[in-house]
Amino acid sequence: MLRYLYADQLSQFPLLSETMFRDRADQFKTRLAWDVSIDSDGLEKDEYDTLNPLYVIWEKPDGTHGGSMRFLPTTERTMVNDHFTDLMGGGTITSPLIWECTRFCLNRDAPGTVAAALMLGGGEIMNGFGVRHFVGVFDARMVRIYRMIGSSPELLGSQGEGRDRISVGLWEFSPDAQAKVARRAGISPKMSRMWFERAFGTVSAPGLARTG
Repeated sequence: MLRYLYADQLSQFPLLSETMFRDRADQFKTRLAWDVSIDSDGLEKDEYDTLNPLYVIWEKPDGTHGGSMRFLPTTERTMVNDHFTDLMGGGTITSPLIWECTRFCLNRDAPGTVAAALMLGGGEIMNGFGVRHFVGVFDARMVRIYRMIGSSPELLGSQGEGRDRISVGLWEFSPDAQAKVARRAGISPKMSRMWFERAFGTVSAPGLARTG
């Protein structure tokens, strides 16, 4: 199932939280060899995890992490504005209608449907909070995954070649895209909406994100 949790709620789900940060260490440090910091407990966390972001997490039946994404409004500090403006010609993205999505992470044994489920959760955030677009930095391997899911971004800028190529993209989530991603995830739109409303109730206006 999908859970929507702010950072200050993670302590209520210690197993889910620990396995998420452990899977992030496994994916970004062990498998992708990114320059990320791993703490003494084997968990990958960074400065943006301290800003009370919203996480969309696929929780497996045993309560552990299957996959996750992290969201912050671009009206606050974001990774793309702090570190990747060169990919956009030096510009920044700041709008209450655009949120940043980072740390797209999958447990190494997660089936392909989990990636689609996370994208479906992202669409629920857009619909529920009045967000128009997500912005995010992604590497070359993700291009195939986004295409497979049926949710490819608009490219804002890129740097590098081959497997080392990194890009900034902008996502929207049309009804057609939602239907396609839901089919890929094997989750009905009704079920997806129920999980969102379980976390937030029925909301349909911007400006409801909690930060700080």
